[in-house]
Amino acid sequence: MSPSAKAHCHIEQAGGGCRLQDAGRFGVRHLGLGQGGAFDSVSMRQANQLLGNVPDAVVMEITLGQVCLSFSHHTTIALAGADLKTRLDDQPVAPGRTIELKAGQRLFFQAPQDGARTYLAVPDGFDVTAELGSITAIAREPLGGLHQDGRPLVKGDSVPFKASGRPARYMEMNEPWRCTDSVMTLDVLPGMQAGTLRGESLYRAYQQRWRVDERADSMGVRLTGEPIHSLEPQMISEGIVAGAIQVPPDGQPIILANDRQTIGGYPKIGALTPLALARLGQCLPGRCVRLKPVSRAGALAAWRDALAGIASAIHAS
Repeated sequence: MSPSAKAHCHIEQAGGGCRLQDAGRFGVRHLGLGQGGAFDSVSMRQANQLLGNVPDAVVMEITLGQVCLSFSHHTTIALAGADLKTRLDDQPVAPGRTIELKAGQRLFFQAPQDGARTYLAVPDGFDVTAELGSITAIAREPLGGLHQDGRPLVKGDSVPFKASGRPARYMEMNEPWRCTDSVMTLDVLPGMQAGTLRGESLYRAYQQRWRVDERADSMGVRLTGEPIHSLEPQMISEGIVAGAIQVPPDGQPIILANDRQTIGGYPKIGALTPLALARLGQCLPGRCVRLKPVSRAGALAAWRDALAGIASAIHAS
C-alpha cells in the first residue's frame, strides 16, 4: 500500500442512520442555522485519537446499526463508541481499536449491544467540503453532508478519504457513557429559570428516575416520568444551548441536543454538561437516567479529566 492513496468508503446499506460529523457549525445561529456535530463528542475524539488525527477530523456517525460499508483500498480505520455487533466480513470486531482493512472487505454494523452510536474514523478524516465552517448536516437545513444538501448518507454514496496505514492501537474501555448501574447519572448545570418550577417539581426533577422515551433523536430526547411543572409555562423565546432541559406544558422534560432549533420558549431547569450530553447520545430508549445538579467548576474539571483521559487510555497493540 502506498503511503497515501485516494480511496472511497462505499455505503452499501444505511439502515438505522449514517452521517458525516465533525465538532459542529458555530457562529451561525443568528442566521437561524443549527449547530449539529457529533452527538457523542467524546467517542468522536477517541476514534480520531486512535489514528492520530486532529480531535474534530470528519468521522462517520453510525446510529443503531443496519449499516454496511466497503472500502476501495487497503487502509486502517478506528472505531469508538457503541458496540453495534460489528463484523468485518465474518469476524466480529469491537470498538475502541484500530482495524486494518483490505480492499473490498465489508464492515457490517448489525444492532445495538451496548450504546447507540459508533464513530468510524479514517486517516486524516473523510475528505468532504465544509460549508460555513463545518460538514455537519441537519435534515431541515439544505447544507452540509457529502453532497452539501443536508442529507444523511444513503446506499450508493461513496465518501472519499486518503487511505494509509497507521500503527495498531487499542483503547481501555473507559467511555464516559459506560455504566454498570441500572440508572445513568447525567450532570446538570442548574439555570436561572429553575426558580420558576414549583417546589415539589424541582425536587422531583432531581430525585426521580427518568426514562428515555422512544421519541429521541439528535435534535432532542424526551424523558418520561412523574410530571414537573413551571409557574411560567410559556416564556419569550430565547437562544438555546446544547443540553438545555426544557419543561413543556405536559411536564415531561425534553433535552435539546446538537441538532436543536436555535430558539425556544419553554422554561429550562438547566443544561446537561458536555460530558453528560455525550453520555445521553449513547442512551437507548428505555434507559433510566437521573439528573444531578453540579457546579460549573465541577463540570469543567470533569470535562478536562475526560479529555485528558482519551490520550492516556490509548496503547499500542
